Amino acid sequence: MNNQKFSIKSRFKSFKYAINGLKILIRNEHNSRIHLVAMIIAIVLGIILKISNIEWIAIVIVIGFVFSTEIINSAIEKLADFVSPDYHETIKKVKDLSAAMVLVCALVSLIVGIIVFIPKIIQLW
Repeated sequence: MNNQKFSIKSRFKSFKYAINGLKILIRNEHNSRIHLVAMIIAIVLGIILKISNIEWIAIVIVIGFVFSTEIINSAIEKLADFVSPDYHETIKKVKDLSAAMVLVCALVSLIVGIIVFIPKIIQLW
């Protein structure tokens, strides 16, 4: 059990570590840059097409899911490579499953984007 006292300073340090993790993600993980571009496009489309609050909630949630799963996937891959630098079938399966998690979230976010944006784009025509 951790008996450390609560400290504002240590809470701010934890934010610093989290922001560093985001920097590592964007700098080192190529797929995260694709997700970042998709996020920017979704936000710009949302502003241009004046989506509703409920639609914004859906978009923000799926953006959060995609980035969260990309972070988990990247952490699993880094840990797996550290633990087993050589090829190992079990590590490959773990990494493939982790990548599948991101793919599922990305596909769900694409579906949500289609549901939210396509009717509004069609209305403009």
